[in-house]
Amino acid sequence: MKPFYFIGFVLVAYFAAAFFDSAAVFDSLEFSGNLLLKILPILLLVFGVMFIFNFFVTPEIITKNLAKSSGFRRWVIAIGGGIISTGPIYLWYPLLRELKKYGVSDGFVAAFLYSRAIKPFLFPVMIFYFGWAYAFTLTVVMILMSFGEGVIIERLNLKSVK
Repeated sequence: MKPFYFIGFVLVAYFAAAFFDSAAVFDSLEFSGNLLLKILPILLLVFGVMFIFNFFVTPEIITKNLAKSSGFRRWVIAIGGGIISTGPIYLWYPLLRELKKYGVSDGFVAAFLYSRAIKPFLFPVMIFYFGWAYAFTLTVVMILMSFGEGVIIERLNLKSVK
């Protein structure tokens, strides 16, 4: 029942505001509806891609490919996994520790953690406020930087071992 408190509060606030200034309430609802219509196609696409990834990509597949495969595919899995991961970061720490036990290196863990800053479900809102060019450029730069961070961590670990 607690999740509905916020919705109830918002409805009460709208009714109270409508009592004082109904035109402002209708303007607000119209703006919100137009915003939803603008971002809905992109939002549906993002949720569709996330659903497909969550359905087909299991932790076993990720562990097998990160620990045993080599090259570019490992980076794509680490960065892509960070992008599609959800929930609080501290819940991922035990899984990442287990992955390290199976041979996943620190660089891939770092790339995963860095790329968690890219949130597909926020992409439509970013496009709405900043435009396609900005959203796309920022996302590409963040992906490249997560790769760069992972490589730097790999190099630092190699130098510290020697």
